[in-house]
Amino acid sequence: MLPDDFQPAHTPITHLLPDQIIIALQGDTLLCRSEGLPTASALAHLAAPERAQIIGYWQQRPVVLAQWPATTAIPAGLEALELRASYGRLSEDEWLLAGRASQIATFYRTHQHCGVCGHATTPLAEEVACGCPACGHRVWPRVSPAVMVLIRREVAGQTELLLARSPGFRPGVYSALAGFVEPGESLEQCAHREVLEEVGVRIRHLRWFGSQSWSFPHSLMLAFVADYAGGDIRCQPGEIEDAQWYPLSALPELPSRYSLAYRLIQSVLPSAT
Repeated sequence: MLPDDFQPAHTPITHLLPDQIIIALQGDTLLCRSEGLPTASALAHLAAPERAQIIGYWQQRPVVLAQWPATTAIPAGLEALELRASYGRLSEDEWLLAGRASQIATFYRTHQHCGVCGHATTPLAEEVACGCPACGHRVWPRVSPAVMVLIRREVAGQTELLLARSPGFRPGVYSALAGFVEPGESLEQCAHREVLEEVGVRIRHLRWFGSQSWSFPHSLMLAFVADYAGGDIRCQPGEIEDAQWYPLSALPELPSRYSLAYRLIQSVLPSAT
């Protein structure tokens, strides 16, 4: 997801200027000031970035991806943060722009050689892509679709949600189920398969909710609400640590407010109607 007035662009540049919105990356981490994104003057003591390009325009200002090696010393007044940890430091729109920059930077870092012949690739001037001068193969940034499903059921006149936690979640946090789309699958087929694999239940009446670009590292989350159709909870080993039915009045700790999962769960609460 990007700000509504964002316009994509792809223009290599040589200098950082005061009017630019600069997304500065030290390797995979984001450089921030205490009050938000760094200015050109805050980065002036660094050597020239190994990559600098305009990746779009927001509020009629150029948005610049500037990238330095992971070993670069950080000047005073700046702090290196993981993208997730920077959310409270940046405005929501700035955080979304940083997500786009991070995905583009990851693409260039992980596609320096051709996957067909092994030759070094060359970034293309006209778009975010890399080309192989040896065999002509081209690659574009990877986007991995992942389906998210919030399952509902009615028990004695009370709505319950099936929420689960993966081993990598923060302690106590539960969320909707999610999984990546496999080759040849539709989104609907993925939803039914993932739910059955992860918790052993069947669903029906799948309904579209919304989507969100998720920069960890290159997912596109596609969310649905579904009704419970049968089956007992059986957690998939290694994937699901725990899963339970929760009444709306006693939900566990939910994912972060900036996530699609949070908005999906909030959408079915009584206050949302």
